[in-house]
Amino acid sequence: MTLVQLQYILAVARWGSFTTAAEKCFVTQPTLSMQVQKLEEELGVQIFDRNKKPVAPTPLGQQIVAQAAATVGESMRIKDLIDQAKGSVSGDFHLGIIPSVMPSLLPLFLKTYTRKYPKVTLHLEELQTADMVQALKEKVIDAGIAATPLGDPAITEEPLYYEPMVALVGNESPLLAKKKLTPADLGDEQLLLLENGHCFRNSVLNLCQEARKNAEKQRFRLSSGNFDTLIGLTKEGFGTTVLPYLTAMSLPEEDRRMLREFEKPVPAREVSLIRSTTQLRQKVSDSVRETIRGIIRGMILLDQTKVVSPIEGQAAKDIAL
Repeated sequence: MTLVQLQYILAVARWGSFTTAAEKCFVTQPTLSMQVQKLEEELGVQIFDRNKKPVAPTPLGQQIVAQAAATVGESMRIKDLIDQAKGSVSGDFHLGIIPSVMPSLLPLFLKTYTRKYPKVTLHLEELQTADMVQALKEKVIDAGIAATPLGDPAITEEPLYYEPMVALVGNESPLLAKKKLTPADLGDEQLLLLENGHCFRNSVLNLCQEARKNAEKQRFRLSSGNFDTLIGLTKEGFGTTVLPYLTAMSLPEEDRRMLREFEKPVPAREVSLIRSTTQLRQKVSDSVRETIRGIIRGMILLDQTKVVSPIEGQAAKDIAL
C-alpha cells in the first residue's frame, strides 16, 4: 500500500470516474486503474463498484476512502511541519476558486504570484462553494476563495476584500436615465441571474427583494452558469443583470456606459480565503492572501476604500462598505 495508491482512490471517489481521476492526477488512465486494482488485490476487497455510473465506492470502500483521506492528510502534515519550521514557501498548493470570482481575479493574481513565489506550484480549480467546503474537509484542496460568511465552524475565513455590486442595464431600460440606483429600482426589471448553486445568485436575490417577489411577472426566467451569457443578453435588451465590481471593470469601454452604480450604502460581497481548521500550509496560504490583498489594494479594500469607478474610468470615489 502506497500514498500514491491512496491518492488515486481518493480521486476516483471524488470524481466518480477513472478517466477524470487520471486527468486530475496527471497520469494515464491505465496507470491509475492498475494501481487501484493492485491495492484492491492487496487488501482482498473491492473498493469501487465499477458497474455504477458514476463509479462509486462499495459500502466497505466508503470506509477505506475515509481512512485514506485521513492517512493522506496526516502524511501531508509532516511535510507542512517541516516547511513551517524552515519558513519555506514552496511545494504544491491546491486552491479552489468560485466561478464568479475566478475569471476576474485570476488574471490579476496569477502572474504576480508565480513570479514572486517560483517554488510554489499552484493547482487551481473552479468550484462552487458547497463543493469547495467539502473538498477542504476531505483535504482534497488546501484553501479556497469564496464569498463569506459561511458559518461553518470547521472552516476558517480570512477576508481578502469587499467587492461592490454594479448593475448592467439594457439600452431600452428606464434605469439608463438614472445616475445611480437603489436595490428597489430593480424590482420591475427582467432580472438575469446565475444558475442555482452560485452564491452570487443568492446575493443578488437578497439585494433585490422586490425582484424576487415579482418573479412571476417576468417575461421569462433565465439562469446561466457564467456572466458572459447574462452580459450578452443584457446588451441585446433582454433584461438587467448585477455584476461584481471586478467583472464590471473588465468590460470594454463601450459597454461601461450601460453600468449603473448603487447609492450608498453600496451593496457588496465579502470575498475570503477559506481553509479547514485542521489544515496547515500556513506559509503558502499567507503568501496567497497577501499577494491578492496587495494587488487589490488601491482598488478594493476592507471597510472604507477608494474605488475606481467602472463607469468614470480614472475617477476615484469613496465607497462605504
